[in-house]
Amino acid sequence: MAGKLLLVHGGGPTAVMNCSLYGAVREAMESGKVDGVYGAIGGMGGLLAEKFVRLDTLPAARLELLLQTPGSAIGTSRDAMEAPEYARAAEVIAKNGFQYLLCNGGNGTMDTCGKIYEACTAAGTPVLVAGIPKTVDNDLAVTDHAPGFASAARYIAGTVREICADVRSLPIHVSVVEAMGRNAGWITAAAALARQDEEIGPDLIYLPERDFDEAAFLRDVEEQWARGKGVVAVVSEGLHGPGGKPLVPPIFQTGRSTYFGDISAHLAQLVIKELGIKARSEKPGLMNRSSIHWRSEVDCQEAQEAGRAAVRAVLEGQTGVMPAFRRVSDQPYQSEIFLAPIREVMLTERKMPEEYINEAGNGVTEAYLRWVRPLMGGELPELVTFQ
Repeated sequence: MAGKLLLVHGGGPTAVMNCSLYGAVREAMESGKVDGVYGAIGGMGGLLAEKFVRLDTLPAARLELLLQTPGSAIGTSRDAMEAPEYARAAEVIAKNGFQYLLCNGGNGTMDTCGKIYEACTAAGTPVLVAGIPKTVDNDLAVTDHAPGFASAARYIAGTVREICADVRSLPIHVSVVEAMGRNAGWITAAAALARQDEEIGPDLIYLPERDFDEAAFLRDVEEQWARGKGVVAVVSEGLHGPGGKPLVPPIFQTGRSTYFGDISAHLAQLVIKELGIKARSEKPGLMNRSSIHWRSEVDCQEAQEAGRAAVRAVLEGQTGVMPAFRRVSDQPYQSEIFLAPIREVMLTERKMPEEYINEAGNGVTEAYLRWVRPLMGGELPELVTFQ
């Protein structure tokens, strides 16, 4: 029996979030089993306020634009949800006759998705629920990787390669580049892909999986500086000292949402003060997750597949699940989708394993590079230097 399907976005947007939206809408339309595809405007807040847009009746040309639009075309949010909001969500879903609910997001969104499913079950609301994985941080449990990550990783790798070429040209300072990733270093680590032979590439990489030692950092910088070619260090926004103490207090924090202080600026100032070397900080920030120009085509394709798989799951009667990726091979790259119970994903943070971090804690291993390279969607542009 045909029913109405609702799509909701949650958390920080990515360069391919709309690709998942496109895949889900197209799969629903092509199935012939859905008599209306809707999006909640502005995430969970839009669901609670009953602000919906019909997606399956839009002109085809408008839908195709989703494939080249970063962010979220229907809007997203970080709305706090408690028991009353979950009960309200179940009421809204029943009132509007939605038989299928898809929530696209990361750890927090999967937690919300699971709890809405529980609230609907408790209320006797007949709705089938599935998550669509999304996070640039790549910290979702169960899945090998999540849509959004590869594009953010490609961005940081390409941007760091360009910065390295600049610093090599005029080697008069230390450049500290800050990458996104919260408590997981997957994106920061991808800066290692910027390395081109021994000519161009970052000198140092620091991840939040290891306690950060400022004295060791200064020694590392001093050693690299002695080479006379300038220094590029890439650091995670979530760096912390022993006991998890942040190096720089967060600017703002609410629940799981943290607006980190400027780690890169702090470390650049530390270099100036302690080593007497000119230093500067670079913080791509939102560009790290939104750049369409550095987007990975592998990421774009897999994001669409994740959206389609979620639709197929609920139309087949599956509920409380999330499509996840299983790595089949690196060369040639091949992955497959399987359905994971949402309860195994909810607020479970996946960090970089030790075997991906070098012994000194200032770089990554070849094992990480073998894992990440196939997701990049092709090699970065090759650069040249004669000095």
